[in-house]
Amino acid sequence: MFALIRYAVPEARTAEFTGQARAILGTLAAQPGHLRGRLGRSVDEPGLWALVTEWEGAGFYRRALSAARMDMYPLMTLMINEPGAFEVVAGES
Repeated sequence: MFALIRYAVPEARTAEFTGQARAILGTLAAQPGHLRGRLGRSVDEPGLWALVTEWEGAGFYRRALSAARMDMYPLMTLMINEPGAFEVVAGES
């Protein structure tokens, strides 16, 4: 499964955001079941960012969120509130 968390980040907070997002990725990467993670910025809307991670299963992801809670807390106000856990139904190997 993969997880997508989108953020709306004002330009003035970009440096702070990227540092904290890297810390989140590091914490998540250390959790069981983590496969990979990325941070991306929209090429069309520079204030829109996405943190994308891949997991062996939803249970691993949900437990990892608990471990990363303290790293994620400072960015909560920037999160876009929407479902973020997705089951892969098609794709390339």
